[in-house]
Amino acid sequence: MIVGDLSHREFGEQLGGDGLALQFGPFNLMVRSNLRSFASLAHQLYEPYPLLEPAAICDFHVHINAPRGLRRWLRRQACFGVDGQSPFAPYAVEHAFPALEWGINWCVATRSHHLLLLHSAGVERNGQAILFPASPGDGKSTLCAALIHSGWRLLSDEFGLVRPEDGLLLPVPRLIPLKNESIEVIRNFRPEAIIGPSFLATRKGTVAHVRPPLDSIKRAQEPARPRWFIFPRWVADAPLTLEPMPRSQAFLMVATNAFNYEVLDEAAFRLVTDMIRSCDSYSLIYSDLDEAVSAIDQLSRTGDGF
Repeated sequence: MIVGDLSHREFGEQLGGDGLALQFGPFNLMVRSNLRSFASLAHQLYEPYPLLEPAAICDFHVHINAPRGLRRWLRRQACFGVDGQSPFAPYAVEHAFPALEWGINWCVATRSHHLLLLHSAGVERNGQAILFPASPGDGKSTLCAALIHSGWRLLSDEFGLVRPEDGLLLPVPRLIPLKNESIEVIRNFRPEAIIGPSFLATRKGTVAHVRPPLDSIKRAQEPARPRWFIFPRWVADAPLTLEPMPRSQAFLMVATNAFNYEVLDEAAFRLVTDMIRSCDSYSLIYSDLDEAVSAIDQLSRTGDGF
């Protein structure tokens, strides 16, 4: 059963009552909200995602609700909570949807230490995966959104989830949050992409969410073997360069882009070492999405950079 099997009324009633158990890759979430505006958009953007039985064991119990008491009437706000705690200051009620998405990311990053968590986008094709470790503003989300609308499967926009026992990547194909100019870039690049409304003046600027293609969501239980690390950086008007990177440099960049490297300690060192040894690593500078997608496609076919 998927979210789309519920009517708008059924979805809203369950969300505002006992909650909805949703599956995002390896994570089960119980989601609650008493905000009508949130329910309408969530029904639309979560439409193809699997629903679990109400009795399912969930990793996180999250909510995005109006505040209690006088604050509910003094200012229209939305509060994110997980397992009865509220880790963040309230958001404007208009930003309830991105607030929940950010909150879920926070839950994964702080409470999933059975996995190595890389701050990285990931895509897969023909059984081989590319990881894109990058800092905010380097263009990984934009590049990831372009690739998944060009024949690649989304593993994740935010996390490289590495399973310690075998080094495989676990998909968590959630919505991709685009920021500011990237929103129109992807609208123009692939007009058929399903993109939600733009949320203005959030804590991260203007944000809109791209829903992954249906194939990525349906294959959310299918792990992938990492084959390449590509470290992207968008630079305005820069010519495309895709060049091999020394393994020593790649190791340092992957390790410093891990959320829980210090927590896993020796296990993290072993996992990153194994991945760097078995993967080819490249640096990518790009300004044109078509050129970047073409270069990555060529790399996946021939193994050659530019």
